[in-house]
Amino acid sequence: LDQAQAPLLNVFGGKITTYRKLAEAALAKIGEALPGISGNWTAGVAMPGGDFPVTDVAKLTAKLAADYPFLSPYATRRLIRAYGLEAWDVLGDAESSADLGADLGATITAQELDWAIANEWVRSGEDFLWRRSKLGLRLDEAQRAAVNDYVIANLTRPSA
Repeated sequence: LDQAQAPLLNVFGGKITTYRKLAEAALAKIGEALPGISGNWTAGVAMPGGDFPVTDVAKLTAKLAADYPFLSPYATRRLIRAYGLEAWDVLGDAESSADLGADLGATITAQELDWAIANEWVRSGEDFLWRRSKLGLRLDEAQRAAVNDYVIANLTRPSA
């Protein structure tokens, strides 16, 4: 922690499997300059949408497939893995694939991007495709550009 001027902490690298430990270590360092920061608490808290036993993933996947029968098995699994219980919020009242808007590849739809912009603060295609997942690996360059263009075009659009 550099305290020569304004406190600055740089973090490079890290893995998705250790993000909580890394965040807690970073906060411990920042706490040296900002007293009053609370201690570690994240280990016992579910991620958004993840407040269910891991043994229920198959049950939730089956329920999502029943509630949205137009989804492919891949899309159903992907949405449960990415959003957990929030998958229903992502899909809303859609009754068909057409209700989800444009399919931008790898089952990414306009509705999912709209939800991610509003609820996960997505600000670019790269942010959506690489920050929480590696969906960018499933898209070609033109599809990745289309996701980015969609996100950028819809950042300031008022939500419905």
